[in-house]
Amino acid sequence: MNEIQLKYGCNPNQKPSRIYMEDGSDLPVTVISGRPGYINFLDALNGWQLVSELKRATGYPAAASFKHVSPAGAAIGLPLSQTLADIYWIKHPEKLSPLACAYARARGADRMSSFGDFVSLSDPCDAETAKLIKREVSDGVIAPGYTEEALEILAQKKNGNYNVIQIDPSYVPAPIEHKQVFGITFEQGRNELVIDHEMLSHFVTKNQTLPEEAERDMKVALITLKYTQSNSVCYVKDGQAIGIGAGQQSRIHCTRLAGSKADHWWLRQSPQVLSLPFLPKSKRVDRDNAIDLYIGEDYQDILADGAWQTVFSEKPPVFTAEEKAAWMKGLNGVTLGSDAFFPFADNIERAHRSGVEYVVQPGGSLRDDAVIECCDKYGMVMVFTGIRLFHH
Repeated sequence: MNEIQLKYGCNPNQKPSRIYMEDGSDLPVTVISGRPGYINFLDALNGWQLVSELKRATGYPAAASFKHVSPAGAAIGLPLSQTLADIYWIKHPEKLSPLACAYARARGADRMSSFGDFVSLSDPCDAETAKLIKREVSDGVIAPGYTEEALEILAQKKNGNYNVIQIDPSYVPAPIEHKQVFGITFEQGRNELVIDHEMLSHFVTKNQTLPEEAERDMKVALITLKYTQSNSVCYVKDGQAIGIGAGQQSRIHCTRLAGSKADHWWLRQSPQVLSLPFLPKSKRVDRDNAIDLYIGEDYQDILADGAWQTVFSEKPPVFTAEEKAAWMKGLNGVTLGSDAFFPFADNIERAHRSGVEYVVQPGGSLRDDAVIECCDKYGMVMVFTGIRLFHH
């Protein structure tokens, strides 16, 4: 099959819509179930590139959670701690396969943004991963294969209409890519840049001690950014993106947005949040929404009379600014990646507040010296790659 007809394009009024191979060859994707849409395929194909590259770069199974052509989360399959399992609503983390761990991390880091996502998996989907996917609100999944048990589980989602796509992992696209805007065809070479150890060898700070885990996290950050709408910034810890700022016109707004997501990820692990008295029958999505309000500036929206009773069995105490600040001091060892240079040191100042100790960016700003000086002030390690990673 070299063509798949779609229901419509980005919006219902944009018809007709299809994906096809211009050279007449077979598509490298097969729709097993459902009817994926235009945006679904954009998410699926970008997500597949991300996770397959993460797998090659790290050796671990990888997963991504995509929304509107940018990842809400991306991770490799490291085991889950009990605390991470708790904030991701997983009861038995020891029973998860490495792929299921990758998916749990990718889906769990920014659960608000991942609501209604499209899942990408680097490895054939197994039953453990399918069980986690089944319980979440999601549009579909793409993977290089599925076990029979996994397909049976996914078939129970959306009355058998859940979008399940299989991609040929041996498919290699042409080296030149095209797209049309306003009837005009754009052409460019594909971004085949390989992110490896050699790229991460140009240290510019006084501190040049880069642990193996931090180098791995730099790879996770850069590969994630490679498939994120620019401008973009990514915070990574322990093999998973914990905050992604995508599509912002200003670099500092990327850094602030991604940093606030990283902060929320960390605050969710605090005793104040882990001990919240949820009603036994409250849904995960309602718990996620309540937590987001509780740890944010609009906490009164969930603690007001008539509101807290909808999700809590008793009214929780306010999570004060002082308590949050004290808990945030425990966040450290975070890696920050940027798809283009930092033009001002304010980005480093903001990153420091979210526990960043390792920075990777292209370099090349007129104010590189000021950015390096700020990193040195906090004892950070910074690497210049010399390579920009814009994606549009």
